[in-house]
Amino acid sequence: MGNFEAIAWLPLCAGVTIAGLALAFLAFRRRGAAAGLRVTAWALLPVAAFLTDALQALWRIGTTVVGFVTGLVFNPSVWAGVAVAGLSAVLFVVSGVMRGRKLSLGRNRKKKSDTAGAPAQGGPAGQAPAAGKPQQAAGQPQRPAVSQKPASKGDDDFSDIEELLKRRGIS
Repeated sequence: MGNFEAIAWLPLCAGVTIAGLALAFLAFRRRGAAAGLRVTAWALLPVAAFLTDALQALWRIGTTVVGFVTGLVFNPSVWAGVAVAGLSAVLFVVSGVMRGRKLSLGRNRKKKSDTAGAPAQGGPAGQAPAAGKPQQAAGQPQRPAVSQKPASKGDDDFSDIEELLKRRGIS
């Protein structure tokens, strides 16, 4: 604490207090008693800090904070650590996006394979062609019953389009 001892604190604190009291007098005259009292309260703090030895504690806190900040700003290894932490954060975000896409793609592939396999298993669209030709010969177009098959099998965005294509005989 050699630097603290080198400064003449009593004259410095007294000078700051006197300057503050002069400003308090001006505040009393221009803005009223409330403003003058507030400036007076601020002006008395330097002398109070010197008399209670709080000034030395404040000096110690200030030098510690300044040393920490300058060590943080001017140290290349700290900036390398900040860069590595940033890279880590970017990798977390990218992996989360990739994981979300992989899950959603897996669901869509499963739904598409379920809908592609459904006509081959049977049902109105999977009937043999011979069963559909007598209806056409009688003058009725081949149309699967809508009530037998649900409109969509889940949250697939293209289920309505697929249903329309299957009604028209396009698969």
